[in-house]
Amino acid sequence: MEPILTAANLTKRYGDLTAVAGIDFDIAPGECFGLLGPNGAGKTSTAKMIYAAVPVTGGCLCVFGRDITRHAREIKKLIGVCPQDVNLDQDFSVLKNLIVYARYFGIGAAEARRKAEELIEFFQLGDKRDRKIESLSGGMKKRLLVVRALVNDPRLLILDEPTAGLDPQARHQIWEKVRQLKKNGTTIVLTTHYMEEAAVLCDRLAIMDRGRIVERGRPADLVARHIGRDVIEIEDPSPAALEEIEAAGARHETFAGRTYVYTEDGRELIARIAREGQAGHVVLRQAGLEDVFLKLTGRQLRE
Repeated sequence: MEPILTAANLTKRYGDLTAVAGIDFDIAPGECFGLLGPNGAGKTSTAKMIYAAVPVTGGCLCVFGRDITRHAREIKKLIGVCPQDVNLDQDFSVLKNLIVYARYFGIGAAEARRKAEELIEFFQLGDKRDRKIESLSGGMKKRLLVVRALVNDPRLLILDEPTAGLDPQARHQIWEKVRQLKKNGTTIVLTTHYMEEAAVLCDRLAIMDRGRIVERGRPADLVARHIGRDVIEIEDPSPAALEEIEAAGARHETFAGRTYVYTEDGRELIARIAREGQAGHVVLRQAGLEDVFLKLTGRQLRE
């Protein structure tokens, strides 16, 4: 099956700043592909090049088999975009926002209304159809952005931080709708800071840092490759505890006085340390995608 999107040496520069530094990836039809990274990693710039919001500086980006630099207009008709910022028209109702947006794609008035009504019900916003945007909660606005991105029946849906700032209930509502879209065969590009969101929704993902892809693959495979099954967190471990960890051959790192140990059998290693009377304050938990993310991109804050 041919990829729906292929990027080769894709580059984006803003003056002297290189936001995307020659990355390669492809996305299969019906796949949810995630772009993860800390602030400034280049994931949003990558997403914007895909939907032709900013021009490609270098390399090749083909969407639906067409070069984005030469066929941007045709490609944009086939893409739906849910941006980070809420840019809904505050003077319009929920329904009118969708109808007006549909007209930008040349959809007739009757069809635009039918499609808008259908999507409003799909996203459980029926009781808000005639409400002005300013009266909606943050979660409802985010859901409406996803709804709006679907009015043109896109073959590719771009979700750029779709649940940023939402409470868990609103976040899970959007996750459920994205799952349904995947079941219906929609291809999705998702940028997110939420590791649980990526693990739940993405078939494959690329972790970006400083404009480059540092790792890629299926979420579970990345956890197994870089972390293992368990993570042991030890606060201010003693020299004897560190020696026991080294003797066991376990991978580990230390940050701010806390040591993170990656192992396939955390209980057995903790027991070994405890036998020496050097356990201290220890937390044992299952490894996750966030551990991979922090290991590869670092634990320091990014501005």
